[in-house]
Amino acid sequence: MKTDKLLSLLGMCRKANRLSCGHDGAVGAIRSGKAKLCLLSSDSSDRLRKETERELKKKKEKIPLAVTKYSMIEIGNATGLKSAVVTVDDEGFAKAMLSLLETEEEVNG
Repeated sequence: MKTDKLLSLLGMCRKANRLSCGHDGAVGAIRSGKAKLCLLSSDSSDRLRKETERELKKKKEKIPLAVTKYSMIEIGNATGLKSAVVTVDDEGFAKAMLSLLETEEEVNG
């Protein structure tokens, strides 16, 4: 099942220390250029979504943004950290997740 695979990839990405979790971690990864993909939970606030989009627009390189169908709790169970926004800081993990997300038509960036 694709939904389980994305959560599994998030867990592996966290174990590999290639995931930045939470608002401050994600913004730091975006600003430093480490972020390759940004994911928002389904229950993230409109304010967080707008702030994240604003940070992504400041970057010259385009970083994809996707609102997933997973809640903060589901993402937290997969990663060990409850957060509404995460960035994937590894190209390989980001490409794998993007291919899964694109088949579900969730990518907005």
